[in-house]
Amino acid sequence: MSLIEELDTAVVELDAANCILRVNGAAEQCLSANRDRLAGHPIDRIWGIPEPLYVALQDIRTDYRPRRLHECKMAGGFYDCHIGVLDAGHLLLEFHSTGWSRQQQQLQQMEVQTGLLNLLRRNLGHEIRNPLGGIRGAAQMLVAELEERELGTLAQLIIREVDRVEELIQSFWQPQMEREPLDIHRALEEALQLLETEHGFKINVVRDYDPSIPEVNGDGTAIRQLFVNLARNAAQSGATTISARTRVEHDSALFEHSGYLIRVDVEDDGDGVPERLRPLLFLPMVTGRRDGTGLGLALAQQIAADHGGLMSYDALEHGSRFTLRIPARENGHE
Repeated sequence: MSLIEELDTAVVELDAANCILRVNGAAEQCLSANRDRLAGHPIDRIWGIPEPLYVALQDIRTDYRPRRLHECKMAGGFYDCHIGVLDAGHLLLEFHSTGWSRQQQQLQQMEVQTGLLNLLRRNLGHEIRNPLGGIRGAAQMLVAELEERELGTLAQLIIREVDRVEELIQSFWQPQMEREPLDIHRALEEALQLLETEHGFKINVVRDYDPSIPEVNGDGTAIRQLFVNLARNAAQSGATTISARTRVEHDSALFEHSGYLIRVDVEDDGDGVPERLRPLLFLPMVTGRRDGTGLGLALAQQIAADHGGLMSYDALEHGSRFTLRIPARENGHE
């Protein structure tokens, strides 16, 4: 076995006409094609080559100076690319996958997010719930004394707002998750049907389900709530179309789980998330709306983590994509 075959770096050698001379195994994955199909073909005829790489290959032929590109979206994922110059006008392309570092960053963010959420959940009871009980009791006494007078109405308002805060606090105290075989499509469909009912079918919902997806071990109520939070978040961003897509992924480096992963993408064409909020998006109390609580996405991340999964966010040209990855049941795929 040659040295380049042992490399994790994808290597592609081009001749003076930008035709592919040789590739290694990692490059087959990068280009999503086997070497027999690639050999001898101009690289600009290969599917999935991004425009910036085309431009760089053209430019390098004018001055023959090396080029470096970052975050190239190739057919096999995202790669940093270095283009070097060899003898006889040949070029050597090296593609370094950024998938691992991106996934590790997402995992670290999830650990911070869930850690802060758990800390907040532990302290809410002691720091907030006890004073709320006193405030509510005092307001009830005022209502009894003031009866129907205007101040009595204000006291009733205090009680209602205290109850609202109590409900928000209660939402943090998730019961012990039940584990049973769960059809992810059923939970997703219930959430989307609720969205259509709430908005009178004013939002166009597009479904793209993979019928072969195996079951997961999960709590149906919690997973349904996760999808409800994502759907409502999309609707509140002003979306007119929401797309739900399910697929199976294999052996992600992000998870210790070595089997199949279920991936659910919820995309919308709404206003998107302000760039300043994106790194903090799944933290409690982070919201871009004046009337938002900042709890919906934090709870979605917590539910995903409780199921051994992960929520992530990608900004689209018009709108947002939220992705849930969750392990499938063992032996769920025969």
